[in-house]
Amino acid sequence: MTLQNTPLTGNIDELVALAKTYFDAAYAMDADTFATIFDPAALVTRRGDGDSVVVTPVAAWLDAVRSLTSPQDAGSVRADQILSIAIVSDMALLKLRLRIPPREVTDLLSCFYLNGRWQIVQKVFAAEILA
Repeated sequence: MTLQNTPLTGNIDELVALAKTYFDAAYAMDADTFATIFDPAALVTRRGDGDSVVVTPVAAWLDAVRSLTSPQDAGSVRADQILSIAIVSDMALLKLRLRIPPREVTDLLSCFYLNGRWQIVQKVFAAEILA
């Protein structure tokens, strides 16, 4: 993990805690836990077919999460990594990697410090099929 531009070092621990909550929610596919760390106005963005981009409001994404089989229920081994955290004033970018078989997912989570805590306002992700 690399830390970049970290004038608010006290908030690093809060961002690491947010990442751990994110990893736990992903492993259990727990939409209610995800909802605690996403701002209600957040968007989830991924590549679509070809050169298209698909943008989904977080509420719709959470509904989709509720229908997925969790890696935990599938008996998968966790492989969570915080690749980097960058903080500039009251915003941060977390780069995470995790395994959601049959894929390995890389997430870029844009966060704002809102109402006394870090919240995810944008999730951009890419998934690769595991070999």
